[in-house]
Amino acid sequence: MTRVAVAASYGGPDVIEIVDRELPEPSEGEVLVEVKAIGVNPFDYKSYSGAFGTDESKLPIALGSEASGIVVAVGGPVEGPSGPIAVGDEVVVSGHNGTYAERILVPARFVFPKPDALDWNIAAGVLAVAGTAYDAMESVAIKSGDTVLVHGAAGGVGSVVAQLALERGATVIGTARRQNHDALRAFGAEPVEYGEGLLERVRAAAPNGIDAAIDTVGTDEAIDVSLELLTNRSRLVSTAAFGRASADGFLTVGGPASMERRRLASPVLLEQAGAGVFEVTVAKVFPLDDAAKAHAELQSTHPRGKFLLIP
Repeated sequence: MTRVAVAASYGGPDVIEIVDRELPEPSEGEVLVEVKAIGVNPFDYKSYSGAFGTDESKLPIALGSEASGIVVAVGGPVEGPSGPIAVGDEVVVSGHNGTYAERILVPARFVFPKPDALDWNIAAGVLAVAGTAYDAMESVAIKSGDTVLVHGAAGGVGSVVAQLALERGATVIGTARRQNHDALRAFGAEPVEYGEGLLERVRAAAPNGIDAAIDTVGTDEAIDVSLELLTNRSRLVSTAAFGRASADGFLTVGGPASMERRRLASPVLLEQAGAGVFEVTVAKVFPLDDAAKAHAELQSTHPRGKFLLIP
């Protein structure tokens, strides 16, 4: 038996319920993980908000796609993306639906070794943001010498984009609220405040022009400024502005190819996080019972960083 958070209907965070569920023994190729920490992401609340439809047959909706924990049972000899998985292994689960739980039964392809240097909380919050950041960067081929405009550079995905782009040898101009500018400077990025006059501020910060832009906020301002500055719109990618992308002909992340690219990159991204190549900031930690509260706060103005749940 395990306690699980699900969305019992469509609506706001108040539709989340904690229920008890029986878990079978792992089948061949599966592992049972005792969860230590759970990553909370915007997609989690969007899944029951109606943003993707309101098909009643999909209820209740399993929540969450990332967690950290300890393997407590395996279905025979089990091989994950990084090699054999055994009872007692400390692992990160990423890309598997239903991680808002005390225990989860997971196909081995979603299970990766947790670096010793990462604590449970950080490990649970790394791969959703880092995988999206990596996917976006690969989509527009960020390389050494590029000047990259990152919209939402202090956010979960944007901050990892900024750090990884700098690691590749790019120059980063990052939009953010003024209170987050010092954090961007600490990474090595050049911060600019969004809002009226953004185009002129970016031009002043990057007098030689912008080579690529990565948008993590989805506003018309971010897209309009990026399109104005870029000579090649194939080097603009958004994680949010899907409607504008269809209308204006630039890239977005998502879909099977994106998911596979992120999965394949996950072992390296975890190693980089463990080695300190980039960092993920934890903003708030909630008990699993307060999943609805975490979702409500995540949708409002909140501290910079990742939200987590603890079973």
